[in-house]
Amino acid sequence: MSLPLRLCGAEVLHPGGLSDAPLSIAGGHIVHDGGREVNLAGYMVLPGIVDIHGDGFERHLAPRRGAMKDIPAGLIATEAELAANGITTAVLAQFYSWEGGMRGPEFAQRVMKGLDVVRGSVVTEMIAQLRIEICMLDGHEGAEALIAAHDIPYVVFNDHLPHEELAKGKRPPRLTGQALRIGKNPEKHLADLMAMHARLDEVPDALAALTARLTARGVRLGSHDDKDAEGRARWRDLGARIAEFPETLEAAEAAHGGGDAVIMGAPNLVRGGSHKGNASATDMVAMGLIGALASDYHYPSLRRAAFLVADAGLADLAGAWALVSSGPAAMLGMPDRGTLAPGLRADMVIVEAETRRIAATLCAGRFSYLSGAAAERFLAA
Repeated sequence: MSLPLRLCGAEVLHPGGLSDAPLSIAGGHIVHDGGREVNLAGYMVLPGIVDIHGDGFERHLAPRRGAMKDIPAGLIATEAELAANGITTAVLAQFYSWEGGMRGPEFAQRVMKGLDVVRGSVVTEMIAQLRIEICMLDGHEGAEALIAAHDIPYVVFNDHLPHEELAKGKRPPRLTGQALRIGKNPEKHLADLMAMHARLDEVPDALAALTARLTARGVRLGSHDDKDAEGRARWRDLGARIAEFPETLEAAEAAHGGGDAVIMGAPNLVRGGSHKGNASATDMVAMGLIGALASDYHYPSLRRAAFLVADAGLADLAGAWALVSSGPAAMLGMPDRGTLAPGLRADMVIVEAETRRIAATLCAGRFSYLSGAAAERFLAA
């Protein structure tokens, strides 16, 4: 249970903009008034960041190749990084793929078990997302069983098979290195890829059946790396109403026009473009196509991206911050967070107004991160 607090002197971000009115929290929620007063002059209080897709946790689970012994300990280390970056709700995007290693089914099972172990001992809410390879038809049953066993609420579909090379009978680039990295004979790996590619015609029916069953379970569905309007329409028909990282403006416009949720990577915006040469997240924000930014592979980029959007005049601060708070919260069906309003969860991040450095993060009124001068103010008698 969190202690009642009354945060005074700070600039508090609401949907209508910044306000200097005090903000009170008690019992894990934002309340109208009351609590021990804390002077936060010189700070900004912003809604906690909701990261709707991130795989940066992988480096904590395997800091070196093969060092994947203690998954729970790695997830606890992940929480420390999430908290230090103002993230109060994090979707951990875990592959279930023929690519093996940390993307393989066995590792996915270990991650889900690890999440079950640590959830009661961490403050940050960590949610599992399973990323299923659509052409791994023999793995669909196992993926569905994993979803049921761990009540995974969010599934995204990928297709990383190098179809162009396989269709021409060519050896895909980097195949040998990929195979050796996961401890597999390269020729056997190539044969497996060719076998999956040969069953491409079976994929639509298999996907239709799988998505229907997952939808019946209440699982949220999305697609990844949509390339065109036609592809996005197919996913919409299957009930996948979230478009993660569309590769082209055409796909993003089709998603937005069809009422689908669109997510782009914050690193794309921070670095000024996609590292793969795909469509620009900045352009999509300017066009009003995006409902959420995700950490993708770099947790610090979320805060930086939101401030960059505001500084560039693409949105006011409230609108920019909504891309990393209320926007993703709505996509996840979590109306209890993402905004600082009475009755909602006390999920918030406190930043130095001048430097924008994160000083504290609270999840449901409990500290997951507290540092520097802000810590002194909170801990003062």
